[in-house]
Amino acid sequence: MFRFQYPEYLYLLLLLPVLLLLFLYSMNRKKSALKRFGNMATIRQLMPLVSLKKQYLKFWLLFACTGLFVMVIAGPQFGSKLETVKRNGIEVMVCLDVSNSMLANDITPNRLDKAKQILSKLVDNLNNDKIGLIVFAGDAYIQLPITADYVSAKMFLSSINPAMVPTQGTAIGAAINLALRSFTPNEATEKTIILITDGENHEDDAIGATEEAVKKGITVNVLGIGSTKGAPIPVPDGNGFFKDSEGNMVISHLDEEIAKKIAITGNGIYAQTDNTNNALKVLVKELEKKTKSEVESKVYSSYDEKYQIPAWILLIILVLEIFILDRKNRIFNKIKLFS
Repeated sequence: MFRFQYPEYLYLLLLLPVLLLLFLYSMNRKKSALKRFGNMATIRQLMPLVSLKKQYLKFWLLFACTGLFVMVIAGPQFGSKLETVKRNGIEVMVCLDVSNSMLANDITPNRLDKAKQILSKLVDNLNNDKIGLIVFAGDAYIQLPITADYVSAKMFLSSINPAMVPTQGTAIGAAINLALRSFTPNEATEKTIILITDGENHEDDAIGATEEAVKKGITVNVLGIGSTKGAPIPVPDGNGFFKDSEGNMVISHLDEEIAKKIAITGNGIYAQTDNTNNALKVLVKELEKKTKSEVESKVYSSYDEKYQIPAWILLIILVLEIFILDRKNRIFNKIKLFS
């Protein structure tokens, strides 16, 4: 695939017809000036070494140089082919709770935004690892298939909100089961799940799903987000807080019991998330213990710079132009091969 890195510079090619018009105008002025001195046939005899052909040749060489120069600064490139790159790392599937209770602000700015901040910093600490993202509430959905594209991972993070999952609840088991199906088939690569949740109102067999992960050699780490003291849940539109059927304000609490039980069953670590970065440090340290094995990742190769080709042609033409004189060569002019 061919492209120009800076295609806006190609507009400079519009100067070429302007240069041509200026040259033709200049040559016409010269001819008009000579005609005022007398007959052109007589004048040519008086200036036998003057060569109009060489003047035209020099112009066309400089004309070509101008076009080549524009191509050089526009940055011609070839590339963008798909190639396989081998990396040593692990695979990480993140299961992020996006239920309404994650809007509680017992952690600054709120539980969900704090979780997104932690994940963004986690991505910054990854090196040749693959990461995927699942969001869940009453059901679970893949937000980002497992990838080594960290830029995309951080981009998807920024758009996460509770409205992404229409069914409310905390289907931890469904999220873990979906994560198990989302890893690559590479059995040699070490895999782990990071579950970020307040654990409240879990409604399926989270422990059973965790046991299934352990059978497949996959660990489950849990970040409990929120506080056991709890906090009210703001309504997404900003008008007040959620209330129960009796009109009482709903207080959401971190369910540490289920969070710790999942981590223990999953042979992983549990860390409570607060307003510090301690939970992130514990998680990063745990991931660093994982054995880095060879993982395959298909990426687009970068474009190869090809400005050298027009640059060399430009240089050769400039050198030729220097040695071409406006006048005829006295020695070559005397050679008459076909006289």
